[in-house]
Amino acid sequence: MKGISPPRGFLRILSLFLIFSLILPASVSGCTIFGITPGASDDGSSYLGHTNDGVGRDWRDRDDIVITYIPPAIHQPGDMRPVFFDPNSGSDAARSTANPSENPVLGYIDQVPSTYGYYTGSYGMINNQNLMSAECTNYAKYEPPAEENKRIFYSSELSNVALERCTGAEEAVILVGELIDRYGYYGTGETLIFADAEEVWVIEMCGNPEGDGGLWVTAQVPDGEIFVAANTFRIREVTPDMHHSANLFSVAETMGWWSPSDGPLDWLSTVSYGEYAHPYYSLMRVWRLQDTLAPSLNLSPYVEDSSTREYPFSIAPDETVNLSTVLNLFRDHYEGTPFDMTKGPAAGPFGNPYRNLGPEDSHSNFQNATTLEIRAGAYPRSISEIFCSYSYVGMVRPDLPQEAAGVLWFGPAVPYETVYAPIYAGAVNVSPSYTTGTRGTYDPDAAYWTFGFLTNWAMLWYDAMSQDIRREQQALEADSYQLLTLADEEVIARLDAGDAAGAEAVMTTFTVERGDAIIASWQNLTARMIVQYSNGILTDPATGAVEEPGYPDWWYNDTGYQYGPRIYQYSELRDTPGLTYTGERVEVPKGSLFEWIIGLL
Repeated sequence: MKGISPPRGFLRILSLFLIFSLILPASVSGCTIFGITPGASDDGSSYLGHTNDGVGRDWRDRDDIVITYIPPAIHQPGDMRPVFFDPNSGSDAARSTANPSENPVLGYIDQVPSTYGYYTGSYGMINNQNLMSAECTNYAKYEPPAEENKRIFYSSELSNVALERCTGAEEAVILVGELIDRYGYYGTGETLIFADAEEVWVIEMCGNPEGDGGLWVTAQVPDGEIFVAANTFRIREVTPDMHHSANLFSVAETMGWWSPSDGPLDWLSTVSYGEYAHPYYSLMRVWRLQDTLAPSLNLSPYVEDSSTREYPFSIAPDETVNLSTVLNLFRDHYEGTPFDMTKGPAAGPFGNPYRNLGPEDSHSNFQNATTLEIRAGAYPRSISEIFCSYSYVGMVRPDLPQEAAGVLWFGPAVPYETVYAPIYAGAVNVSPSYTTGTRGTYDPDAAYWTFGFLTNWAMLWYDAMSQDIRREQQALEADSYQLLTLADEEVIARLDAGDAAGAEAVMTTFTVERGDAIIASWQNLTARMIVQYSNGILTDPATGAVEEPGYPDWWYNDTGYQYGPRIYQYSELRDTPGLTYTGERVEVPKGSLFEWIIGLL
């Protein structure tokens, strides 16, 4: 393929996919994903969820905070599809700040006669055939750089190509494996999940240290069960009935990672060392979601090491889930557990669950085959994180026509404080607020900044403001669902009348207008809360009444409030150890001795 000139249509495709500009340094921070089979939901819907917790530019050469619609297309014989380099892959082999003019296209693959329309961000989300996709990053023992015409695929473009070409989840994982085999794989280890109306499939992949292609394996999630992953491989024993790269066993044996005498090949332990960044970075999130959905399993949050088998590949929930449950799965800071991020001194006086990232939170591997790096420590990695770019939940409903069954619930910025906006998979446009904006420029009309600003404002007085946010959030999402069901009726009526174009128009209009309405509501809420919670006081925007609630007693005590200027013997008071704040006042005669006063305090 070396030396191939750009194929017909390349410039048109390039203009659709990227704006040719300087790549900023990328920092991947890890994602959380789930797949819910129809048998695990209360109405037979299938669900798939993803938090995009990455920071930096993606394969589109865009900051990964917006959603992009790629329309269906008809292609001519001989057309080729460019495969774009992803700077968030952990590879610096192509187009960097040192050489911004380097070609962002790693190679080309044969185009197919027609491709489906789909929504994508950093990774493919859902196509108009109701195939859904989600991704999380995993460290692997071997993470090769990209190389033009040799190792051209990372998981992002693999997910996009799958949504362009596939209608089913198993079909998608098989195609991804074939693309890895033929065109090579670079970058970090990865998990991709695909879900359709009936099935959920997982494919995990990494580079091949023995040459071309890559290593990969797939597994189906049993119906009635739920799959969760969070930056560590989740597939274990590779059995003969599983799709996998033909070279998997031979490469593992040549590298000394596995021997037939070891018994079945354990995918996770063979190609990786488990989780990264720090102990429990991944496993705590897996535990939290599995324990939330199936508390009867009595899963312990504590494990022996990264290779633990305490958390099954998939679990059957104690109760079937509904849309409300699913939309709230990512809204978690370990509340009510020993790791509750809203409690303790680090959360401050008002229960702020978010932490500034420090050097010990670095997204790098802390272990290898022989050593374990014990770092100074880090805060727990929660599911709803301040650095989240966006999250989404895809759903495919069982009792609607194929054209209307798929819906993407898209939430910009941090999951706990976002509002998930419904986007029909069959819509061809979204509210402009969701397609614009960058992390480097504040834009109050961009969806990311609309939600991100209020999250940051809420960190000033989180326990109070988060209640206002949750009330508005839950009301908007409930309204969205009711309006969606009304739109469904009109879509079905158009389809029954043979008006497919009219049905598409209804879905698109609903998607755009609902997104616009959510953004407007959130901007109004933000304006009210800026007034209500400014300057350390509570102001009623309607009446102007003002309250000065101060801080909780424990905070007064822990911060030395009782050593403040309460008496004129200020220095003596500050030298007194062990005072406990009681919130009580006492009266003493003027001129009283300090020794007598301190006895009262």
